[in-house]
Amino acid sequence: MNWKVIKTEEDYQVAIARTLDIFQANEGTPEADELELLLVLVKDYEDKHVHIPEVNPVEVIKLKMEERGMKAKDLEHIIGSKGHVSSILSGRREITLKMAQRLKDYFHLPAEIFLHSA
Repeated sequence: MNWKVIKTEEDYQVAIARTLDIFQANEGTPEADELELLLVLVKDYEDKHVHIPEVNPVEVIKLKMEERGMKAKDLEHIIGSKGHVSSILSGRREITLKMAQRLKDYFHLPAEIFLHSA
């Protein structure tokens, strides 16, 4: 297929489907060249049309705690004292880089999630 700039949702879906079909293409093959082009076209379309909402890091923490049946005290080894945990969960205190790293490791999520203020 002769690919061109993706401008519609329909074209985007066709490109995604083809990308998935040839995702395991061997280097040096026409499919690998097509895949490389499709990835550029899909990224361009997504950059222009797909908007991912900002997430509130405190809400992410609370959701993950709920999923795991955790209480605030269960975060003390990650965040610090009972007071620090309370301050973070209430939004009175910012998450530090060190806390974000620990939360990332503990919840297996990107650290960036915990560094954005909503």
